[in-house]
Amino acid sequence: MFGSLTMLIAVVGLATLSAGSLAYALLYGRIQREDTAERRLDIVQGRAPVEAVRGRGAGDAARRRKSVQDTLKEIEEKQKAKSKRSKSPPLSLRIEQAGLSWSRRTFLLISIACGLVTFVVVWLAGAPAYAAAALGVAGLLGVPRWIVNYLRKRRMKRFLEEFANASDVIVRGVKAGLPLNDCIKIIANEAAEPVRSEFRVIAETQGMGVSLAESVAKLPERVPVPEANFFAIVVAIQQRAGGNLSEALGNLSKVLRERRKMKGKIGAMSMEAKASAAIIGSLPIVVMFLVYITSPDYIMLLFTEQLGNVILGSSAIWMLIGILVMRKMINFDY
Repeated sequence: MFGSLTMLIAVVGLATLSAGSLAYALLYGRIQREDTAERRLDIVQGRAPVEAVRGRGAGDAARRRKSVQDTLKEIEEKQKAKSKRSKSPPLSLRIEQAGLSWSRRTFLLISIACGLVTFVVVWLAGAPAYAAAALGVAGLLGVPRWIVNYLRKRRMKRFLEEFANASDVIVRGVKAGLPLNDCIKIIANEAAEPVRSEFRVIAETQGMGVSLAESVAKLPERVPVPEANFFAIVVAIQQRAGGNLSEALGNLSKVLRERRKMKGKIGAMSMEAKASAAIIGSLPIVVMFLVYITSPDYIMLLFTEQLGNVILGSSAIWMLIGILVMRKMINFDY
């Protein structure tokens, strides 16, 4: 009898265990979902362990920080390579930065024309042949490059004046929920030059399949100013690691406007020094012209005699040095 009772208990226990295992296997998915939902509810209601939540938050922050660091390191390496090239950009790049569509052949023809015109004008004015040839060489090598550099600086200045408004458009668009691509297209259609053409290049490049970060990374090459470089870095970081794009570009716009105000203050404070430098620099020419009117034979010795030519050339060199020194004294970095 005892053996039969033991056997019955064993059979009932095994049947109960089998039924429980079968029920657990069938209900495992539902139990898991309820457990996950309960943990999420605890996190929302603040009943979850603080250490676990902090651990997950710290892990996400560490991963994001690592991504930002890797992005900055890669951008820094690219910027070092670009800075080496930007110190002495090739002629074709300088022409592009000036907003001109000249080819190298066009630039060469313009240089030859400037040299010939300078030589002919100086020679017809009565100057010696060697002086006309020297000024012709100066016109050949210097005048076209001076024109390109002047147009290049003027274009960079106009870009910075309009870039603050473009940054504000992006900030307002991002805050309103527009994608960054749409904000760039708005600037490419409605902004003033040269910002409109530069952002149109970005939009067209992106339309050909290039990523937004790579398209914007080309902007500092065409517009070599620190603000364009900062814009490219901010967009690259936002595309790879996320972040508050509107806040960063808002700060950039604020910096641009403060720099403009500071430039105005510096111009007002240095206006007296600039006026003095202009008077001092023009005084020898004015005196020479007045002497030519009153006593032309007296002043013409500087142009007809060889010693006078040497004196006139030396005086022009020293006058140029003085003007450059005064220009350096009244120009302020800000």
